[in-house]
Amino acid sequence: MMFWDASAVLPLCIEENHSKSMLDLVKKDGALIVWWGTGIECHSAFARLNRKGFLDSSGEEQVHNVLSILSDSWSEIEPGDDVRNTAIRLLNTHPLKAADSLQLAAALIWANKLPGGYQFICLDNRLRSAAKKEGFTILPRRI
Repeated sequence: MMFWDASAVLPLCIEENHSKSMLDLVKKDGALIVWWGTGIECHSAFARLNRKGFLDSSGEEQVHNVLSILSDSWSEIEPGDDVRNTAIRLLNTHPLKAADSLQLAAALIWANKLPGGYQFICLDNRLRSAAKKEGFTILPRRI
């Protein structure tokens, strides 16, 4: 199993440069582990793309359907005190935004705070760097 940041889930829903490599990873593993807020972050990205004219209403409906299929099979790390406290530590340790600290905190909780040997899939450079410093193996290897 691999932990998927929202930045890596989006190319599974919307055709873009990283879609093929993300599809290859999901086929390899098949069991997505995500943070509880990942669906919200994806819906936010879809709405932003719609407002900017990159998605019309039918395209937005299609990506919502793909996300719904994905979310039916993924496992979510729920919010709680441990996630919150870990996220706060991460904000004091790495130059992360709040949502990114929650993503990484959820991944750390999933890995029982021992990320060695666990994989973190992410396309955001700042979050990739923090996750690597925390001890995760980062995929894809290059973006």
